[in-house]
Amino acid sequence: QVQLVESGGGAVQPGGSLTISCTASGFTSDYLAMSWFRRRPKKELEGVSCISTTDDRTYYADSVKGRFTISRDNTKNTMYLQMNNLQAEDTAFYYCSAQRVECDYKGKYDYEDWGRGTQVTVSS
Repeated sequence: QVQLVESGGGAVQPGGSLTISCTASGFTSDYLAMSWFRRRPKKELEGVSCISTTDDRTYYADSVKGRFTISRDNTKNTMYLQMNNLQAEDTAFYYCSAQRVECDYKGKYDYEDWGRGTQVTVSS
């Protein structure tokens, strides 16, 4: 089973940028994609972005499209989320996940492999 560790969270002012990372160990070819989720205060968990490990296709929630960029470095077993023009509504605990289905899978999937998360706070 894969182990995932997020890092790079912190506090930033509105309009600022931050890059968070997710380092994986025990990653196998069974995992077809990796995702970033977030839980904002008093909100449900939401998907933010996903990247396929087979062809590097990327997907973004409408709320972050054009501001966030997901990427991965296979040599470091690390996935990144570069976040630009951060706003107060981006304040959340960010989690990474590895999944055995592609990003565009439409069926029901039980996410089992999660990191512990990293806090991102956007405030003036």
